[in-house]
Amino acid sequence: MYEFIRIMEFARGLFDQEEQAEKAGEIIQAILEARSPRLTDISQRMSGKAPANYKRIQRFLDQTDPRAVLIRLFEEEAPFVIGDPTEIPRPQAYKTPYVGTLRDGQTKGFWLLLLATPFRGRALPCSFVTYSSRTIADQATSRNFEHDRAFRRVKELLGDRPLVLDREFSYLGLLEKLHYEQINFVIRLNMGSRPPTFTNAEGERVELVIWPGQRAVYHQLHYRGEVPVNVIGMWRQGFKRPLWVMTNLDPERGLQIYRARMKIDECFRDLKSLLGLHKIMNKSQHNMEKMVALLLIAYAIGLLVGESLRDEMYGGPQLASGSSQPRTSKRWKLYSGLFILIKQKIWLSKAVLDRLITTVLNTFTCLVRGDVRSYV
Repeated sequence: MYEFIRIMEFARGLFDQEEQAEKAGEIIQAILEARSPRLTDISQRMSGKAPANYKRIQRFLDQTDPRAVLIRLFEEEAPFVIGDPTEIPRPQAYKTPYVGTLRDGQTKGFWLLLLATPFRGRALPCSFVTYSSRTIADQATSRNFEHDRAFRRVKELLGDRPLVLDREFSYLGLLEKLHYEQINFVIRLNMGSRPPTFTNAEGERVELVIWPGQRAVYHQLHYRGEVPVNVIGMWRQGFKRPLWVMTNLDPERGLQIYRARMKIDECFRDLKSLLGLHKIMNKSQHNMEKMVALLLIAYAIGLLVGESLRDEMYGGPQLASGSSQPRTSKRWKLYSGLFILIKQKIWLSKAVLDRLITTVLNTFTCLVRGDVRSYV
């Protein structure tokens, strides 16, 4: 079904050894066709008998670590790096060692913390960690330590780029680490039942105040009296509550960056609804993370191909073939590229598809080598 994508050529750009690339390419194509990371589903989509394919996948996971390959998708020209966690429910996994309980305290599952760079208003994954209430207890660690472990993986790649995080990360321990390491950050504030406290240079408490339709800016505050930050709030008409962002950058720039990162929610939605991330079923956390990495690589390839298909079929900010002017379409805004690739019938000619895939392959190669620009 996805032969036109030439997935093997994408795999060769990521995996150094030809044998690894061939096996990875076959598995990645089967993931897209099965729309699932479960080994039983993937093995049925590969050529040959399913039991033999199942063992081939297991041997590949034993011999190869796709997590080390995923980091090659880090966008060197990205203006910022996005971090966001999502819950992976596993309600029947009573004996799986890495499965604990989720936020509600009852549902079985684990957390996936994804790091990504922006691409055309969406997100290209480049690293992740998984953890749960059980792994935190067994490993004598904490959620904060797991967050720190994820950020260390890309710390040397960040440079001056800000790390953009959501409300789960607005806690003092992380802010102190970021401040100590001189990492730029943009973090949405958690203004729930116990909002954070801020003080000014004199140590006096500052209340964050804003009204609907307004924007409020506070310079040189201290988060919980410890970490220096700037804070900006925006309350758009029609919204129930304001958006508050803290950063060590210029506050207006911080707000602009945070609003650009919000499309990562579409990344999680596509990973779950289109590629079945929630179906991950490996018995060991080690192999589960390897399959997650393969799924994220399949997602990245599907996203890049799908975005080109979206431009060609429905128009968009880039020129479609044979057009002298950019075309616009309601459908271009309605569907994600991955949705078009997986769910819709592609009516383009073979010649057009070949040209599109060649262009995407060139972009992908430049991305892996570190010399392609992203489109936020």
